[in-house]
Amino acid sequence: MNATIATSIFAAFMVLTLALGLLAVRGGARGKGEGGLAEWSVGGRSLGTVFIWVLMAGESYTSFSYLGAAGWGYNFGAPVLYVLAYMSCGYALGFVVGPMLWSYARRHGLVGITDLVAHRYGRRWLGTAVAVLATVCLLPYIQLQITGMGVVVTTISYGAISLNWAYFIGFAVTTLFVVVSGLRGSAWVSVLKDILVIATLAFLAVYVPLHYFDGYGPFLDRIVAEKPQWLTFPGHESGGLGQGWFVTTSLLNSLTVVIFPTTVAGYLGARNADALRRNAVLLPFYNVLLFVPMLLGMAALFVVPGLTGADSNLALFRLVVDSLPAWLVGVTGVAAALSSIVPMAVFMLVIGTMWGRSVLGAVPRLANRQKLWSQVVVVVAGALALLLTYTAPNTLVRLSLISYEGMAQLVPMILLGLVWRRLTLYGAVTGLLAGLVVVCGLVFTEHDPVWGMNAGIVALAVNLVVALAVTWLGPKPVDDRPDAEVLASDLDPEDGPEEAGGGAGGHGTGGNGAGGDGTGGDDAAGDGAAGVSPSPAR
Repeated sequence: MNATIATSIFAAFMVLTLALGLLAVRGGARGKGEGGLAEWSVGGRSLGTVFIWVLMAGESYTSFSYLGAAGWGYNFGAPVLYVLAYMSCGYALGFVVGPMLWSYARRHGLVGITDLVAHRYGRRWLGTAVAVLATVCLLPYIQLQITGMGVVVTTISYGAISLNWAYFIGFAVTTLFVVVSGLRGSAWVSVLKDILVIATLAFLAVYVPLHYFDGYGPFLDRIVAEKPQWLTFPGHESGGLGQGWFVTTSLLNSLTVVIFPTTVAGYLGARNADALRRNAVLLPFYNVLLFVPMLLGMAALFVVPGLTGADSNLALFRLVVDSLPAWLVGVTGVAAALSSIVPMAVFMLVIGTMWGRSVLGAVPRLANRQKLWSQVVVVVAGALALLLTYTAPNTLVRLSLISYEGMAQLVPMILLGLVWRRLTLYGAVTGLLAGLVVVCGLVFTEHDPVWGMNAGIVALAVNLVVALAVTWLGPKPVDDRPDAEVLASDLDPEDGPEEAGGGAGGHGTGGNGAGGDGTGGDDAAGDGAAGVSPSPAR
């Protein structure tokens, strides 16, 4: 009976999720017509503060928040607080970086980081290369969300739904949802997700300590008396996650999160730059919720001791299933499942857009169907992640070790390149390659942390040194474009000088621009991206 109740609630909310996606499409269509790639991939650049807030909160609040954060709290304790540190610092950086990237993309009709680098350095092949790198780094996150949702569905169904079927359900719902609704649908569903997340975590924050410990006072007294290692660095048997690791990881991740492809998709979906600034101010309030699974993970030490390995990620849900009625288990499970669906949808959307725009879109005979090919790639990427989840999960687990640290190596190419004209193509590319070699070498030889620091920050330092050295000492490619065409600012494009020419492909940069062929067609960033005089709030 418990399994039937919880599973029925879960099924009803999955149907509601798909319905919201369809309603989002109809709502967008009424205002804009059918729309092209830009409407599907960045919501027609028309999302306001509320939708951007819930969307970007949804990207950062994933199944990790229910499973991984509780698991880290259970296993290590204090080191898990790095999540709060880097996200808060990242939001502060986003106050500056978000409007800058939004303005640059809007002015030149760009729809993702692959377009950004292709336009900045005037080489379409560079966008293709970044698309491949970003796909390698993002695919493990799709797999991790599929895995997380599978674990949640199996747990809340009291084992009635097998893990393999739960994986497939996660893939099927998310793929159908994102192909149909795009970024706008993700924003709409994020509203539902955030309501459930806030409600369930607020309830659990009060209920669990009262139910198991008679309040926070006795609970915290027990931690201090019996588990003091969990309250200080480097935590309990964390393998060297001390203060140096905490600081360097927080710094690295805060720099990376603002250029992460899914974050940039959120930036580019905004109606205006002010929406992003308000969003950066408001998002840290959402981080308060992350304390709940972290604390409850430590509470589980006393209630369900002895969890090891991957089972520790179930610490929070073991508390839920063991103490709550089935309908509440179902609602909590829905909140956790939606915390997988929303970010997974954006990951898949970004991969599809990058390939449809910068890889397949570079083929002349495919260029006029970029939205269609992006949707095809979404299905392929999701299916590949699902297949590897079944057949070779450890492959993607190992890749996930370098996902964030690998994406960090794009920071100089994107952030430095957009504000410093002298950074050359050769410098940016050689720095990127050097950073990737270092981070892969350190991570795969199990030297992370290294010297008490995050291996990614060491690789980023090497990346920056090499990029600067090659820029100063190496060849200087000729680029006759004016600074206003190449560099970014946070000036609203409606207030600044308008650029002549096309979007990601319309500028003939030295004969080999960011797609000098001026790729057009019905889906080439369709609603205005092929031109650079966009109307406000399309």
